[in-house]
Parts: sequence; C-alpha cells; structure tokens
Amino acid sequence: MNTSTPIDVPEALAAIHSGNDSGRAWLAALPRQAEEFLERWALRPDGPVTHGMASLVLPVIRADGVRAVLKLQQASEDNAGAPLGLRTWNGDGVVRLLDLDQDTGVMLLERLDETRPLSALPDDGAAMVILADLLTRLTAVPAPAGLRGLADIAGAMLRQAPRAVPALRDPAERRLVRTCASAVAELITEPGDRLLHWDLHYDNILAGHREPWLAIDPEPLAGDPGFDLLPALDNRWDDVVATGDVPRAVLRRFDLLTETLDLDRRRATGWTLGRVLQNALWDIEDGKTALEPVQLAIATTLLEHRAG
Repeated sequence: MNTSTPIDVPEALAAIHSGNDSGRAWLAALPRQAEEFLERWALRPDGPVTHGMASLVLPVIRADGVRAVLKLQQASEDNAGAPLGLRTWNGDGVVRLLDLDQDTGVMLLERLDETRPLSALPDDGAAMVILADLLTRLTAVPAPAGLRGLADIAGAMLRQAPRAVPALRDPAERRLVRTCASAVAELITEPGDRLLHWDLHYDNILAGHREPWLAIDPEPLAGDPGFDLLPALDNRWDDVVATGDVPRAVLRRFDLLTETLDLDRRRATGWTLGRVLQNALWDIEDGKTALEPVQLAIATTLLEHRAG
C-alpha cells in the first residue's frame, strides 16, 4: 500500500536503542519494515507514530475499516511470549491480537485510546481498584504450554544474587537483598501456573471501546500471581509520598491487591520481594551500587508487616 509520508522513528525511541549494534540495526530497519507490513496487511496510516520503551506503534485502518495499531518491536526474551499470551486471553481484559507475523513478532492490535491511560484518572484509589480487577481476570487464566516459567527465572536470580550483592555499598541494603533471596528460596518449589502479565501498571492500561479499560504490553510468564503485584505498588509514587505515611499507603495498595486477587498474603509478600530482588539484580548489572529508594521502601514495609 502506498503511504503519503515515510515512517519516521521517534527520537526518544532511537535514544533508547542506539547504544548497541543490535539496537541500531533494528532502528535502521524500522521504516522499511513498517512499510512492508502496511502493504502486506492492506493498512492505511491513521495518525502520528507513537512508541513505548521498546516498540514503534503506528495507528492504522484496515481495508475493512477496522481501526487498529501496527506494533513493531525488537525481539527479546521478555516479549517473545506476548502473542501466545494475547491469544490465550483472547481479549478478556486485554487488548485483542488481530494479526501476527511469527518470524518478526510484528503484531496488528485492537486500537485503544492512547490519550486515556489509567494514570490519568485523578482518583488513585479508583484506579487501583480497576487495576486489581483487571489483574484478577488476567491471572485467573492458566498459563499455556510454551511460556517461560517463574521457577526458571527464580532459580536464575538465586544463582546470580551471591555474586551481585557485594556490589551494593550499604551493608543494610545487602542484607535486605539477601532477605529477598531467602524469601524466593522458600517459594521456588511452588512457582505457580497462572498466566501473568508481568508489567501491569497504570500506563499499561488504556481506555477501550468494547470495555472501559484494557491491559496492553504484556510480557507473559507462567507463575504465581504474587509475582505480578510490584508494578502496581509503585505506581504514581509521588502520590504515595504525598500521603505523609508511605508504609500505610503501600500496605493499603497491597491489601487491596491481595484481597481482590484472593492471594495468600505471606506468599504474595515473598513473591513481591522476589520482584524487588529481580529489579535489584538488573540495577546492579547496569552498574548501580544502591537500591532504588522506591524498591527499598516497598520491601522494608512488607518485611516489617509480613503476615504469619
């Protein structure tokens, strides 16, 4: 299909991926790849190009008049399971997959309202209820065969932690990360079998047309729903701080999530500490020598209020 203007890669997306050869090669190929799929799937551009942290998103209209978005992303271990997860959920609480190119991972997705993320909802309490309800629906689905499993990810973290922890400057932070690793070690034999989104926060929930709110950008994983809570806990952190009582605000969110999802609170605490461990290991790998204050605050709060 002939398009009136070439597809330009947003500067912000280019800045994220231009630091290595594979990223630069992906960026260079994006305009041509977008044109290829516009032609192949008979799509007409229908608005400005947008992007996420790892994807180019082009609003389009199909030949049958259906409004959709063309999503192109650099293949990674994190997003490899997205098509399988989306097909398994089949639009229940999540954006619908309309078409897929298996070789490249390019997806044609249902069009949602990108100007209305859940983060724009003024009432944080109402937003958290919406997120919790969506997360309940998503994690109620058994994970299909073929997805990465939490047991493998947890095992890799436990192997990595002893080598990584000494990089932290503060002895108290080193102790905290080791405590998080111990919590994971206690749970690793029961990793769970639910279909997890793995990154459900306010900006990954958009207003829809067939439903008021739908999740986007899953990084599907098979595991315990407790491993899915941390992205919700650190949403809109300035609002948490503004309450004047960070532990209370964190616990209010944690209690809402665990009650709505009907989770065992102690297990959910352990797997949330596992997410703190994962983020700490990623940060250390990136050369950081201190924990992020938000992660530290959440982990400390949950450890001080761990239920028996």
